[in-house]
Amino acid sequence: MPYETTTRVVILGAGPAGLTLGNLLHARGIPCVVVDKFDKEQLLGRTRAGLLEYRTVETMRRMGLADRLLKEGHRHTGCEFRFTGRRTYTDFSELYEGRSHHVYPQQEVVADLLDGLLRAGGDVRLGVAAESLEQNGDGVTVHLADGSVLHGAFVAGADGQHGVARASTPPGAVTEYEMVHEFQWLTLIATAAPSAEWTIYAQHERGFAGHLLRSDTVTRFHLQVSVGDTVEMWPDDRIWAELRARLAHPGWTLHEGPVISKNMLDMRSRVAEPMQYGRVFLLGDAAHIISPSGGKGLNLAVADAVELDRVLAEYDRAGDGTDPGPLAAYSARRVPDVWQAQEFSHALLHMMHTYPPGAPDAAFRQRLQQSRLAQLANSEHYARSFATRYIGPLPTHS
Repeated sequence: MPYETTTRVVILGAGPAGLTLGNLLHARGIPCVVVDKFDKEQLLGRTRAGLLEYRTVETMRRMGLADRLLKEGHRHTGCEFRFTGRRTYTDFSELYEGRSHHVYPQQEVVADLLDGLLRAGGDVRLGVAAESLEQNGDGVTVHLADGSVLHGAFVAGADGQHGVARASTPPGAVTEYEMVHEFQWLTLIATAAPSAEWTIYAQHERGFAGHLLRSDTVTRFHLQVSVGDTVEMWPDDRIWAELRARLAHPGWTLHEGPVISKNMLDMRSRVAEPMQYGRVFLLGDAAHIISPSGGKGLNLAVADAVELDRVLAEYDRAGDGTDPGPLAAYSARRVPDVWQAQEFSHALLHMMHTYPPGAPDAAFRQRLQQSRLAQLANSEHYARSFATRYIGPLPTHS
């Protein structure tokens, strides 16, 4: 039966951004409705990576939703870099005043956020898609696929790059900056115990390889492959042969096991500016896409939610709510952070990958890679700067 609801904030998307915002608003007593086209089983069944920055963990802790994360997740304090027959371990925590990452799959973050919001009595409506939205003076109306209508003062568009929030912005209102990288990954998950207690990034003449923590029994791997390769071209035997070759180091053993999933990943980055139009705010993938190098995507989405909650609180404290000017602070504050993450991800991507033969200036760029890796191994100042950007900025609060 179609319904009509009036609320303060309509949140499109029940991923990390939408659910974080829902929890923060609900805790402040701000009425909101979270809507997503996926049902609960679909939301929690989408296997994703999960490298949580320090500020993301602190946000979960502040919301009272970090218990399972801290119990079941793995504290991640550094990375090992392998290149030209060498290996160097960089202790990010030691370089960044004890701060660290946590390894905790994104679908588990979503489960904790969803459970927390539902336990608190939040209004979450799953399995129904938003089809359109329109701004009408001092509010926004969202039409759902089942004929229902939501009225709100604001819309938080956390429904992805192809969602109705981004599509609702008129031509020219938002500028998109996009880059397609010259690399392609085969990313896979294997039932194999980690081969080290930390992430390993390997720069090899045959291409990049990554060993990433997932759990005590499951490990995630990345392999640089030729652009245009398909999953069918990479049977399991070939995958393990390449991982053994690219990650090899004397005295070290790669733990192998059944591959339970594998996908090809095209590498591209995108940023929308500004991250809002009127009373519609863009969060997460609706505002920016980032390469998985460095694990910044989920963390940017959560930081978007934290900042939007902060801006809406400032807006409410400012007075009668008739001046929309303070709302522009959301994009003004978020865009620089997004670009800093993009710059770091781009630098790490190009520091570890092998340029294909014939690529423009390939030999020169490979020498630049070796210089960066040598500085990471030998310069405390360089390593400290790298660690700060890898672990991420300190948290902000409303």
